[in-house]
Amino acid sequence: MMYSTILQASAVVDTASTTAAKAAQPEGLSFWSLMVQGGPIMIPLAILSVVAIYIFAERYMAIRKASQYDSNFMNRIREYIHEGKIDTALSLCRQNDTPIARMIEKGIERIGRPLNDVNTAIENVGNLEIAKLEKSLPLLATVSGGAPMIGFLGTVVGMIEAFYKMSAAGNNLNIGLLSGGIYTAMVTTVGGLIVGIMAYFGYNILVARIEKLVFNMEANTMVFMDLLNEPVK
Repeated sequence: MMYSTILQASAVVDTASTTAAKAAQPEGLSFWSLMVQGGPIMIPLAILSVVAIYIFAERYMAIRKASQYDSNFMNRIREYIHEGKIDTALSLCRQNDTPIARMIEKGIERIGRPLNDVNTAIENVGNLEIAKLEKSLPLLATVSGGAPMIGFLGTVVGMIEAFYKMSAAGNNLNIGLLSGGIYTAMVTTVGGLIVGIMAYFGYNILVARIEKLVFNMEANTMVFMDLLNEPVK
């Protein structure tokens, strides 16, 4: 009888210990809880993340559209020019809404002038097209560099808050006062790094795609200039 009573008491104690342990476990972290814990510094970081995502998506679609190219485009231009169908060649260029087509269109409009003038006109159009493609990229680069610094600012603010609470608590110091400030500091650091890394990779992806397009633009310019030097059959 006594042995049964001891077993029941042990079971009650084990159940109580398990319940207490579960109650002591911290709740899982959510995105919103992290945002709140990070404090006001998380607001500009959230805004910068939205700006970075918007710029990347908008520029990626614009560069992708500009990179579309008909491999038979220059062959048709060559045929039309050799046949003397300048207006048809211009019409073909205007039907293609791409930087390459606009550059070739400007070159066709300058046919009959010195080749240096034709080349300069094409280069000017190319520079304008590249400037359009690079629109907002400086802002994306600024986000990639500025977001981590804002995060580090939050880190400094959090540490100052922690040490202030430590000094104000005096002999009543407990771990909760210190951990709150450090928690805030770490959250803002992580937030700034995430936004900065995201913007950094996005910027470099866009730059690489623009460089590839610029190479194609230069290659087609050379083909067109060679075309003007070809003897008419």
